[in-house]
Amino acid sequence: MRRSLRRHWFDMGEAGRSAVIYRTTSRLFICTMALIKSLSFVLFADYHQFYLQDEQCDSDWADAWTDEATSRMLAVAPGVVAVGTARNTHVPVLLELHDGEPEPDLDEWERVMECGLDVKSDRIVIAGCTDYFPSAARVEVAAGLYRVRVSYAGLSSLSEDGLSGDDRYRVQLWLGQACAPRRLK
Repeated sequence: MRRSLRRHWFDMGEAGRSAVIYRTTSRLFICTMALIKSLSFVLFADYHQFYLQDEQCDSDWADAWTDEATSRMLAVAPGVVAVGTARNTHVPVLLELHDGEPEPDLDEWERVMECGLDVKSDRIVIAGCTDYFPSAARVEVAAGLYRVRVSYAGLSSLSEDGLSGDDRYRVQLWLGQACAPRRLK
């Protein structure tokens, strides 16, 4: 006899906490996922990009911006995830660390991409590509393979000169299996 596994998502009412219920015909499993940390940045997206990088990574990721990567607004190299932006100026970025995969909220975003990031040290750097690396923001994380979900909104809100707009970016990270870049929306 084949057992079915059903997944149900619900909000537990606490800020940043949600749960997934897995139900089989004979058992009920509840897995709680929490937002561990949320950090807001305003990054200088020179050359229409910002990046997350393992602090110890010394990869040359300039060649990661292929035509395909430019089209998806996401470039990946060992230890680095570079996020394309609509503006070539300061942009708001929300970085969220989760203890499990957050449920996708696709309706709130124009574009949602996922990829993997291998973090060998215990810190990641988040910065614009021309920021001074030693003084760039750092976030402590556990070493390991991370899934990265990048959500984009307001991409078409730019002024005629491209310097102002309501574009914003959210980067969600959680320990999980790495994956090749893929578009969820």
